[in-house]
Parts: sequence; structure tokens; C-alpha cells
Amino acid sequence: MSLVIVDTACANLSSVRFAFERLGVKPEVTANAERIRSSDKVILPGVGTAQAAMRNLQQLELVNVLKQLEQPVLGICLGMQLLTNWSAEGNVDCLGVIPARTLRMQAQDLPLPHMGWNTVKASQNNPLLANISPEQAWFYFVHSYAVAPDDATIATCDYGQTFAAMIRHKNYFGAQFHPERSGAAGAQLLKNFLELTDVNTRA
Repeated sequence: MSLVIVDTACANLSSVRFAFERLGVKPEVTANAERIRSSDKVILPGVGTAQAAMRNLQQLELVNVLKQLEQPVLGICLGMQLLTNWSAEGNVDCLGVIPARTLRMQAQDLPLPHMGWNTVKASQNNPLLANISPEQAWFYFVHSYAVAPDDATIATCDYGQTFAAMIRHKNYFGAQFHPERSGAAGAQLLKNFLELTDVNTRA
């Protein structure tokens, strides 16, 4: 199986790559359109601002490539937000492959960014949380913007508000947290992603 980590020029690619290598898979880190199109699975990582990340993807001529993929795609942290229609972080249009919007968090009196470990609760059928019990579903977050729960939400988290911890539309999946930094639960989630099949049949 071939796995590509998209080199967005705005992410800590090493930690994501090492997480998959620990699972026995050697991913390719690349911004080459043909390599991305031909891979079995795609990871879209990202840190920083949505505006800067979208600018990078446009300069790399990867926007249309990423929008047309048919294999399983997993966006991580900012990478998840880039899959949505729009982000308030810079008032920028994103890839629009998952019908959702990214807004600044309203965390009541809690500090932002939301940083550290928190629990995640599956809100509907979620193959990426298979074999992870509710007691084990602790993941590591670092973010100030989040997606409000809607029809695309497949897991939620609470931090002064309830927000979408994971989203999905067809073959596109997003995780607001960092599975590569989330211990055994994160490793199981990445393993589940590698084992995904028949993902284009779900709306």
C-alpha cells in the first residue's frame, strides 16, 4: 500500500511520518501532483493559519488535485479545517470537500488555544474510532478555531463549547486533534485509516 503525506510547507511532517513508520508503513512526503493522485491513501497535515496554508497549496498548484481525490484522505488539525468550505481564520475559502465551516472557538472563560489532552466522543458511525473504547479516546489538541457540529460531524469534543473533533464527507476525513501525538489511541486511529476500504459510497 502506498501512503502520501502532502508537503504543505506548513506542518511538522516528521512526527506524522514517524507515527506511520511505527505502524510498519513508509510514507512518501511529497507535493508532486501525480504521486498524490496515484497513492492509495493521502494525509493532509497542517499547522499555522488557514490563509497561509491555502496560499501554499495554491502556489504548489495542489488545490484542484486535492479536491478531486477519490482515495481515502485524512486531514489533521489545520489539515482538517482546510477540507471545509471556509475558515474565519483569515476569511479564506478552503478546499470545500466537506460541507462545514471553521470558526473561532467560543470557549467561555477557558484559555485559547485549546491545548492538551481531551476526550472524543463518536457521534455516528465512525470507522476511524473502531477498537478504541470511550475510556481510551483521549487525543492531543492544539487549536483556536474549530468546526461547529453538523451533519458532517462523526465525533465531538467539549472545551467551553461542543465542537467537531472529527468530520467526514465520502472519502474525506478530518481530525481536529493530532493522532500522531496521541499515544495508543492515536496509533489505532491511524491504523484504522490505513485499513479503510469502500469509502466513496457514504454521503
